Amino acid sequence: MGYEVALKKAWEDLANLKAPNNLSVKFMADEYALELPARSMVSVACNIPAKDFLSILILHYLAQKLKGLPGLTGQWLSFREISGIQGYYDAYYKRSIDPIIRKYGKQPDTLVNCLSRLPAKLSAGADISIVVEVFAGVPVLIRLWKADAEFAADANIYFDASIKDIFCIEDVVVLAQLVASQL
Repeated sequence: MGYEVALKKAWEDLANLKAPNNLSVKFMADEYALELPARSMVSVACNIPAKDFLSILILHYLAQKLKGLPGLTGQWLSFREISGIQGYYDAYYKRSIDPIIRKYGKQPDTLVNCLSRLPAKLSAGADISIVVEVFAGVPVLIRLWKADAEFAADANIYFDASIKDIFCIEDVVVLAQLVASQL
């Protein structure tokens, strides 16, 4: 029952925007087909329904896209730099940053293996950095630093400043977690 209210509202919001009955959207390396009247969303790659938390994220993105996505600013913000993070940082770190460090901290160079599976490209900065195109017009920058004699391995996720005009903070937490889980 946890996502029912948010999911219902997201479908209604999309319907109120006079969205077409059938839509599709790319999310990272997958595509999702939506049927508005049936309120169904399935992965095109594996023909299974999207999880509720992903459905909400996709519906919020599509609603914003129909209204008009903001242009990219080119300014990268860490999660701490996005307003309204009170109470979210610990969950955010545990669900997104920590898994990246655990998986790639000892061998940051292996992060490049993601480039063949995801819509991603190398970027400058840190020991290794990649930019993942999560949705069209929604890039996410992952930077990873390897451990040395003084410091443990570290990572961070950065968002184009336009993300504040696309998603609420809860959606940003979910988005970061989904990115981390697919790396």
